[in-house]
Amino acid sequence: MYLVREMPMTERPRERLIVSGASSLSNEELLAILLRTGRKDLSVLELAKNVLYHLESLEDLKRITVLELLQINGIKIAKATTVVAAIELGKRLSNLQKIEKVSVKSAFDVYHLLYQDLTHLEQEHFICLYLNTKSELIKKETIYIGTINQTLIHPREIFKHAIKLSAAAIIFAHNHPSGDSTPSKADFQATASLMGSSAIMGIDVIDHIVIGNHEYYSLKDQKKTKI
Repeated sequence: MYLVREMPMTERPRERLIVSGASSLSNEELLAILLRTGRKDLSVLELAKNVLYHLESLEDLKRITVLELLQINGIKIAKATTVVAAIELGKRLSNLQKIEKVSVKSAFDVYHLLYQDLTHLEQEHFICLYLNTKSELIKKETIYIGTINQTLIHPREIFKHAIKLSAAAIIFAHNHPSGDSTPSKADFQATASLMGSSAIMGIDVIDHIVIGNHEYYSLKDQKKTKI
């Protein structure tokens, strides 16, 4: 009869991941979390090591198949498919990071990025562009649809997203369906309210761009530009 020593709670990979983060775990421990359980005579960590021993290098794990995993004693279909699915998800995330970043460094960049999406709309769309420290676009998000009003644009939601995305800066933009990009009084009021919140949150607001028909207005520069 085989006995598998029960691992102390603080040494278990799942608990260590929660306390110290995934980067603190070894390859065997990360794989063990995916496998979840071992065998009666083999702990999950030992089973994870057995899987890695079947590889020439960790790089081979990228190409391992369900059938290859099923050849390892203790690996059944549920474990094999979980590992392969996790590897594929990792590949897709890695590919996302390789996509060329969009640089947004001027009011014209904002206009060029958004005008095709906004110029045909019949309602105002208020958009946030979240940027990293290199002024590269992290995410573009429509925050509000309708006439701009500072009481309806909630700084809490805008800056909550910025923190979640680790954004270093934000650019606001919205369209004027009339085609005239001249800001309204409400545009100035909403911008002032958001600028006040940005100072508290420590996240820069670079500009607020109003997009019209072949023109845009930068509230930062207080200047209209015809295209």
